[in-house]
Amino acid sequence: MSDTKRLFRETFMTNISDYGVAIGTVSVILMIIIPVPAILLDTLMSLNLALSVLIILIVMYTKRAIDFSIFPTMLLVTTVFGLALNISSTRLILTKGVKFDGQIVRAFSTFVVGASGTEGLVVGFIIFIVIIAVQAIVITKGATRIAEVAARFTLDGLPVKQMAIESEYSSGAISEEEAHRRKEDVQREVDFFGQMDGASKFVSGNVTVGIFISVVNLIGGFVVGMIIHNEPFELALSTYTALTIGDGLVSQLPALLVSTATGIIVTRANSQGTFGAEVTKQFTQNARIYWVGSGVLGVMAMLPGFPWYVLVPLASAMAYLAWRLSKSQLLESDKQKLKVAEGAGKKSDTPQELSPVVPLDPISLELGYGLIPLVDKDKGAELLERVTRIRKESALDMGLVVPRIRIIDNMHLEPSEYCFKIRGVEVGRGVIRLGYYLAINPGGVSEEVQGEKTKDPAFGLPAVWIAEASRDRAERAGYTVVDAPSIVATHLTEIIKRYASEILGRQEVQSMLEALRKDYPAVTDEVQKHLSLGEMQKVLQGLLREQVSIRNLVAILETLADYAGVTKDVGFLVEKARQALGRQICLQFADQEKTLRVLTIEPGLEQKIIDSRVDTPSGPLAALEPTVQRQWIKALTLAVAAIQKQGLFPLVLCSEAARALVKSSTEREIPDLVVLSVPEIAADVQVEAVGEIKIEG
Repeated sequence: MSDTKRLFRETFMTNISDYGVAIGTVSVILMIIIPVPAILLDTLMSLNLALSVLIILIVMYTKRAIDFSIFPTMLLVTTVFGLALNISSTRLILTKGVKFDGQIVRAFSTFVVGASGTEGLVVGFIIFIVIIAVQAIVITKGATRIAEVAARFTLDGLPVKQMAIESEYSSGAISEEEAHRRKEDVQREVDFFGQMDGASKFVSGNVTVGIFISVVNLIGGFVVGMIIHNEPFELALSTYTALTIGDGLVSQLPALLVSTATGIIVTRANSQGTFGAEVTKQFTQNARIYWVGSGVLGVMAMLPGFPWYVLVPLASAMAYLAWRLSKSQLLESDKQKLKVAEGAGKKSDTPQELSPVVPLDPISLELGYGLIPLVDKDKGAELLERVTRIRKESALDMGLVVPRIRIIDNMHLEPSEYCFKIRGVEVGRGVIRLGYYLAINPGGVSEEVQGEKTKDPAFGLPAVWIAEASRDRAERAGYTVVDAPSIVATHLTEIIKRYASEILGRQEVQSMLEALRKDYPAVTDEVQKHLSLGEMQKVLQGLLREQVSIRNLVAILETLADYAGVTKDVGFLVEKARQALGRQICLQFADQEKTLRVLTIEPGLEQKIIDSRVDTPSGPLAALEPTVQRQWIKALTLAVAAIQKQGLFPLVLCSEAARALVKSSTEREIPDLVVLSVPEIAADVQVEAVGEIKIEG
């Protein structure tokens, strides 16, 4: 029941607030047309003055500018409200003349001025002109200029701030909710200063209209008083001049407060606390300035003609403040020394202090400043979305959950250059021309397209940079045309595939085991009894090194559990894991009829490769004689080229004993060669030999 009452009360208060604001706004607009009685005018003028005081106080006690985000709207509302009151008071002054009974305007025309009669008129007129000049030339003009500059620089810095937030989120330093909140704050800041840039024009326009209304009041008063009301010149002069000055002062004082608030809020863009707190903090940082200031005031007090009775107390107060600050700073210095001494004591008790380790990003993308628009959300930020998709696709295709990719700007790169790094080491680099498309020649292009020649950074294929106007022609000619985000995304995909084994660390393996233990505790517990985390990591790295997906982790771990009791040789375990994933590997390269078209190795040559086996800590290697190695690579290269001319993907099929040796002997010259062993072939997959690799002679 209490929750229902609270909900009803909150809804009722919200509706009252919405209705009140709507009715008030419409009423302000109607005031320009509908006459207002003097007593209501006094009430509204008092309300306008109170509202202006509240606004400047809120601004001074606001920590961040965006915390008072409705200020631009309030600036418009108060400006229109003040103009409506000015118009209403002008109507009453011109219609009633001497009988005008507005107390606020009368008070400002006499009491606020400080004199009566002709002297009061002159003094009031001068004060009115001074206020107008100060507001128009100093406060309003300065606040308008600051708002323009703040809006421009805030908008220019938006991409860098957003990229910094994305980098922190990608590196795992902040959560998704925190990143979302920071992005909203940055966007609100840009919107706020953009609105202030336009809203500040209301203040300058208000000053101009205030001058115009005052002139109309004065001239119109003379016309109405002398011609319509038949008043003498002296009476019309004293009456309408006094009322014009009072009306001008009562309208310009709230405007002056709001203008000051505008200047304060746009000059406190980098503030971390309230205005009073910052003044206290920054004016009490150094006691020396108060000692010097006290001395200067003391010297001035001794000069003839200067008011010593004012300067001496000020000098004494400043000296007292300097003494207090010196004492507090000395106490703070002693505390800092004590902390340092305690820290040194703790260090002396420790035989050796370990320096902190600065971790490297598992994978990072560094951009030249010219490529920042690729990650600018105002311009689409398509690259950020593609990076997220690539991480998901790699998890589905390879079973590897790629850590968050940190995207940062690097001033050491060329403006149009980017590079990928894995744990701080560069593994790929490319150049992008924004506004152009990369036309890649996959082979068999019907006609060449003119453009700046280059190479595809992902595959090294010949390519040209073309303008958007040539895109259709290039596609018809057989080119593969891609835009800038696609270039980086494709390159990133290839980097992940090529260096997946380096990305997979022990921590990632541990995370995979912990996630798998929830559903398959028996498998994970059994394999961890026989193999260490590092040995499992090496097996998984061996699979990823040849782009074999480890998504079927259950089958891999079951195989490791079966053979780990026999041997812990990583090469042997990798081969058994490949055989357990045989169907997956075969279907990856088979055609629609489940047929593998393979190259075989001449038996004598295969036996030579097996006989040259040398076991090393990193795995078995084929140590063929240099002459035989060159002949073997030459024969393999010719066979692969012949297969590729037929439009087939080159696959080499050999025995289980030779598979790892064949792969290691060709990894440098033909790194993407796929080598299969006979036990990996699934029963329902057909094998068709399309060539044999043999050394001539």
